[in-house]
Order: sequence, then structure tokens, then C-alpha cells
Amino acid sequence: MQIAIVLYPGFTALDVVGPYEVLGRLPGAEIVFVAEEPGLICNDLGSLSIDAVAGLDAVTRPDVVVIGGGPGQIDQMADGPLHAWLRAVDEHTAWTMSVCTGSLILGAAGLLRGRRATTHWGAVNQLPQFGATPTEDRVVVDGKYLIGAGVSAGIDAALVLAGRIAGDQTTQAVQLIIEYDPRPPYSAGSTGTASESVLRAAKGMLTPRH
Repeated sequence: MQIAIVLYPGFTALDVVGPYEVLGRLPGAEIVFVAEEPGLICNDLGSLSIDAVAGLDAVTRPDVVVIGGGPGQIDQMADGPLHAWLRAVDEHTAWTMSVCTGSLILGAAGLLRGRRATTHWGAVNQLPQFGATPTEDRVVVDGKYLIGAGVSAGIDAALVLAGRIAGDQTTQAVQLIIEYDPRPPYSAGSTGTASESVLRAAKGMLTPRH
């Protein structure tokens, strides 16, 4: 089972590393990091690079595609090689998954028209322009499209996907291996629980990114 994780300059690390930690532990999984041009791809903070070992033309029939978000997503919205690749491989994938603003790239490629979807709370109002119906769900499954909301939701989405692929027992074993038992010290993880002052601060910090 080949799982292609898409990289592009300015990606958010946890968007792709979270799913990698889950999906890469499934029996028979072959993870390949893919980008328009192979090589080291730098993240949004400019301090972490992941090696995309394959170019788009080298990965033609992955079973699963995962694309994350990040401020670099803004530069991936024009129709081009990545969009053409997404449309081509989507004809054969068993699952197409996005995390955070990666769903906007799927939408711009025309893959979310008429589907339910989610994304980072700071960008959810952009989904309708691609014909998608936005939801507040942390994980959305619509047909073979599995969409996680912002950043850390990629772990949840990957666990949902792992359950569909490998079953509950194996997926729970993976969950235990990575000790995914979140007990955050704060209750500010969503716009519904964060205070107004925290929301303002977050918007200020995200302004250059979304």
C-alpha cells in the first residue's frame, strides 16, 4: 500500500508528520514523500526540512494521498503541475486525505466540489468558493475523501483512516504505540472554547500565514 505524502515549501510540519507517524506504522505501508521537485523541502518556520525523495512524475498510482496545509498553501492555489497530478492520481486512489489548509489545495484542484469538508478555522470561509460545504467537524469523511481540520487534527484524521484500512485492533495498537492520549493543559484548542483575548492573539499571530 503506497501512501504519498505531498510536500511543498512552507508546509506546516505537524500536518504531515502526524499522519506519517500513524499511517507509516500500518502493516504493508510504504510511505513516500513527494514534491514537484524532489529534494529537501523547508517548512513554514524555516527551521525544518523533509526530504521529498520522489518527484510528482515518479509516483503515478498511490493508494493513498495525504496533503497538508501551511502558509505555503497560498502559493499552491494556481492550477499547475501539482493540481494536474492530484487530479490524475485521484482517479486511482482508495483514499485522498488532507489536513488543515491542504483541503483548499484539493478544492482548487476541483476535487471537493459537492462534498463536505473542513480546514483550519482561519480559512474555513474559503471552502464554498470551491463548491465544498464547510463543517465544524474535526474530521470529515465524504466518500473516499477524508479531511482533517487544523494541524493537530491530522492525527485524528489519520487514525480514522487507519481504522478504515487496517481495522480497529491494529489502529488502536498504533494509537497506543504513539501514546496518543491527549490531555491538554489548556482548553483553548478551538474557537468555541478559547477566550476572546486568546482568539485575538491567535489571529494576530496567524495574519502573515493565512
